[in-house]
Amino acid sequence: MSNRDLTPFVPRPGVGTAGKPVNILVNFFEITRLPDANVHHYDVTITPDVPPKLNRLVYRTMIERYTQSHLGGSLPVYDGRKNMFSLPELPFKSHTFEIILPEEENRRNPRPFKVKIRWAASINFQELHDFLDRRTEMSNNILTAMMALEVMFKHQPAMAYVTVGRSFYTPAGSRQLTGGIEVWNGYYQSVKPTLGRMMINVDVTATAFWQGDTLLALACKILNRRSPDDFRQGFQDREWEKLEKALRGLEFKVIHRGDVRQRFKILGLTRESAQNRLFVKDEIETDVATYFFKTYGRRLAFPFLPCVKARRDTYLPMEGQRYPKKLDDKQTADMIKHTCQPPNVRANKIKDGLAILKYRENEYLRSFGVEVSSEMARIRARVLPPPSLSYSPTSRQANIIPRDGVWNLKDKRVAAGATLGSWGVIVFGNERNFPLTATQAFIRELIVTCVDTGMTIVNKEPPIIYANPQGDIESTLKNAWLRAGNAVKSQPQLLVCLLPYKGTPLYAEIKRVSDTVIGIPTQCLQMDHAQDPKKQYCANVCLKMNVKLGGMNSFLTTPPPFLAQRPTIIFGADVSHPSPLERNRPSIASLVGSMDSRAARYAATVRVQTARTETIADLGGMVTELLKTFYQTCGEKPERILFYRDGVSDGQFREVLDKEIASVRAACKVLDPEYNPTITFVVVQKRHHARFFPERREEADRSGNCQPGTVVDTSIVDPIEFDFYLQSHPGLQGTSRPTHYHVLYDENRFTPDQLQDFTFKMCYLYARCTRAVSVVPPAYYAHLVAARARFHSRRWSDTESTETSQGSLDESAYLSVKPELLKVMYFM
Repeated sequence: MSNRDLTPFVPRPGVGTAGKPVNILVNFFEITRLPDANVHHYDVTITPDVPPKLNRLVYRTMIERYTQSHLGGSLPVYDGRKNMFSLPELPFKSHTFEIILPEEENRRNPRPFKVKIRWAASINFQELHDFLDRRTEMSNNILTAMMALEVMFKHQPAMAYVTVGRSFYTPAGSRQLTGGIEVWNGYYQSVKPTLGRMMINVDVTATAFWQGDTLLALACKILNRRSPDDFRQGFQDREWEKLEKALRGLEFKVIHRGDVRQRFKILGLTRESAQNRLFVKDEIETDVATYFFKTYGRRLAFPFLPCVKARRDTYLPMEGQRYPKKLDDKQTADMIKHTCQPPNVRANKIKDGLAILKYRENEYLRSFGVEVSSEMARIRARVLPPPSLSYSPTSRQANIIPRDGVWNLKDKRVAAGATLGSWGVIVFGNERNFPLTATQAFIRELIVTCVDTGMTIVNKEPPIIYANPQGDIESTLKNAWLRAGNAVKSQPQLLVCLLPYKGTPLYAEIKRVSDTVIGIPTQCLQMDHAQDPKKQYCANVCLKMNVKLGGMNSFLTTPPPFLAQRPTIIFGADVSHPSPLERNRPSIASLVGSMDSRAARYAATVRVQTARTETIADLGGMVTELLKTFYQTCGEKPERILFYRDGVSDGQFREVLDKEIASVRAACKVLDPEYNPTITFVVVQKRHHARFFPERREEADRSGNCQPGTVVDTSIVDPIEFDFYLQSHPGLQGTSRPTHYHVLYDENRFTPDQLQDFTFKMCYLYARCTRAVSVVPPAYYAHLVAARARFHSRRWSDTESTETSQGSLDESAYLSVKPELLKVMYFM
């Protein structure tokens, strides 16, 4: 069977050979032995329906009581939901157990659980061996075998630790942060099929667990009351509205149900108190306060308070509930500091994790005949050479080969400097705190730096205005735009905004107005930088300003053949989803496309679509838009398309392949029925846990990480498909994360060396810094475009609320970017 018959995607066309060979360690451990007999799959149904954590308690009780009498002494494993696996076949095809949890046995009315176990299938593990050895294609049996392996590894730690997805956390060694939260350390594990063998990917992880306050304490803080007793006289309408707006969308955990710590989101508050809120239960009308006393034996201390509305027909008293809080900037910084670990420290902690995960002592793994190596995989990698970059020929140093992924602008002028004639400056603050003389001094320094880096500044005395940061931002920007235009009698090109603080709301409103109302690029700066301007800071600002105005900062001295041989467009796409608490907000799809033969300039387009839609709904229209812009800019249609798609998980590959490549093809036909460019479609993934560790210190960079350009396309990659890991960037602090590139479609017939080299070189062309970046720039730019579009809502706010009093923030609430901005890199 040929490789092309084994996958619906692109089979691996070989492995790369370019670059310097090096040995590295990776946080993968070989599963040295798999089950050598069929494994039996059972469907599990537990009623009533409860969360996985409680399911596991019920399951554990069942195993402890019935292993010998009903299960034939086997040790089946369970995923906490619907699936159970056993090596020996159980002595029944279907059986229902009735379970009462030990802590409820002595209660007057203990709650019984029914556990129904039904045989579903027999899993042939030999087929998994054949798949790993490239002798058979992926099948449902193989997918189930890999799921069974995942459950075998997860079963025991999930019983012992707090489980979130594939990660396990323990309070041992936790660290207190500010604001009543603490960081818990843990371990991530995931079973992976690789070339010729199964591996388990193990990594350290950490998350914040909230101690939280009660909702009562929060309500007192919101309404500035000393205690809940102050609410005995009820709320004024204004107070009720303020409290509901503050609480709506928060997630909290009920604690009145014993071990069942169920989580809810607050949908709103009732107008009635708990003692007056009536509902019908078992055909009997009762109030919330009475129901809680009769059901849970708890007499409410504050029955005069309103209830929390958690579901359509679920009302809960405010007392006794807990809620999580959002990390503030200080907590976020503390969290990063706590979790940021040099590569050698992280590697040692991963090795220590094997002792905690106890693979060798795990009786469940032993019962299935599964064994794991105790050593990190040592694999062969290659370090690709850095590219030569070109700046303006008028530079003292026009060409440079960066060392260690970093360079600077000394003796360099941008490749194509923009001309800035009409512009203005807005200082969001009062003149007392930032005097006009200080502002003028900063602007002079900025102008000198812009000229030194190759830009042309025609008006060296732009009008400066002061504005209230809490005032009408739209009127302020319009006024600055008019004054800038009147100063030189020409269309304004740029507004420079000095901000007094880092808060998002002011920045967001500036970008909303400039992007969607006025149609002018803005450059926002922090006042503390302006008060003591450093040359390097000003140079970085100039890089952003230059590309926003249509300039080009640098390009590859020797363009890759893929770019040079024929007209080519490089696309980057991303879909940004709202957070779980932002249920009323849509998803945002973004697309950028290169607009020159050097893949240095980009145009953008953006769409708002239904929340949580994984594929890009209007990709065809977006591609058509950028292909037209390419034709208008370059005078010809691209003959080749290379599409980097961010934000796709493994389980979405098939859907993306079927829908999005068809959309790209259809977009080409819209322009011309005979237009048929060759297309390559590559998924870009950063959300994974693969980490590289240099085997020898002399092969590491200054941060202790692997060197920029480290590429891996053997040992830990897909056994059949065309994928690779590339660590393209220099380390700063902590352990660097490589990017995973997976080719789903390839009409351009890239060799591994060609695609890896091209992708790596592109990482040196990110326009706003002088460092190689971790993700290929088109995908990076698409992410920036989507993030910027979040600010384009008419009712943007920096809150966690899931709804507003005005209703949902649907697609119509988002304003379109002005067409003149979409053709330049306004998002930088």
